[in-house]
Amino acid sequence: MDAEFDIAVVGAGMAGASLAAALQAHGPGGRRVLLLEAEERPGYHATGRSAAFWTESYGGPGVQPLTTASGRALRELGVLTPRGALTIGRAGQEGEVAAFAQRYCAVGIDVRLLDRAGLDARVPGLRPEWTCGALEPSTCDIDVAALHQHYLAQARRGGVELRCRAGLAAAERTASGWTLALGDGQQVRARVLVNAAGAWADAVAVAAGLSPLGIAPYRRTIAQLSLAVAVPEDLPLVLDVGERFYFKPESGRLWLSPHDETPSGACDAAAEEIDVALAIDRFEHVVDWPVERVEHRWAGLRSFAPDRLPVYGFAPQDPAFFWFAGQGGFGIQTAPAAADLAARLLLGAPAAAVDPAPYDPARFRQ
Repeated sequence: MDAEFDIAVVGAGMAGASLAAALQAHGPGGRRVLLLEAEERPGYHATGRSAAFWTESYGGPGVQPLTTASGRALRELGVLTPRGALTIGRAGQEGEVAAFAQRYCAVGIDVRLLDRAGLDARVPGLRPEWTCGALEPSTCDIDVAALHQHYLAQARRGGVELRCRAGLAAAERTASGWTLALGDGQQVRARVLVNAAGAWADAVAVAAGLSPLGIAPYRRTIAQLSLAVAVPEDLPLVLDVGERFYFKPESGRLWLSPHDETPSGACDAAAEEIDVALAIDRFEHVVDWPVERVEHRWAGLRSFAPDRLPVYGFAPQDPAFFWFAGQGGFGIQTAPAAADLAARLLLGAPAAAVDPAPYDPARFRQ
């Protein structure tokens, strides 16, 4: 006889792991939750390839409430290390930097405008054309691996069953829920199917007989550089107001991204030489720090819904199918609040601190 579960969550990256843990933390126990992972270990794709920072402005105003609401939980878990973020602009971009600062100051985030002297104090070797900036002191590095392992352990203690090498092969709708055929050759039954499959979210919906939402994966590249100068340990996360690069120190090296978003199929993403070369070219126009070599390069997939907001909630076409996807590049920094919100929606619990309405999949209904 097939194993039976109340809820089956497809995807054991940060999204699926945090939600599985939150489900067991809410309300009375006794519910059976299955966490499915197609790879040999959880977190192989986007979760394991994150640049790992928490900054309240990242992702835009629609994501900011989730990020801000997650800060306390992340601090209490001990996975944040103070870093600070500095968004910089060239001469002529003062208005863009000021508008950026005003947008987030208006919702209570501490953002401070800096002149050239303020930039020099934080980024030695900055080239002359960079004249203005906005500092977010609250930004922190995130220990992504520790956070992910915390959620997996919390889920396990709550009785969640994790199956790896068990991706969703097919889903058949039944009167009582779903019969799921898994990649390991097994079948299980579940009352509710949760789609936390990241870049594969639309494919999971199609496998379940639902219309896709247009959640599209995009490749993001990171290169680890060795420099001819010492990387300041207190260097903030440095971002371009025009979203053409960001970089930060990491264990004596520098992590650099060209802030690329290249459309991609759902796959095991790999960095391409042209994107690494583009990142270095942009970097060399920012600071006078000679690059000695590229020590490591990688890429991950960021998945966005058409309006670039996450999708949390039951599918309008099927009350036994729940979307938890489209979290772009901010799924880690928003994990506590997003998982709490989704668990409450799934279980019919009292409302979360963050309004779920902007993330409702019904917004895409034709």
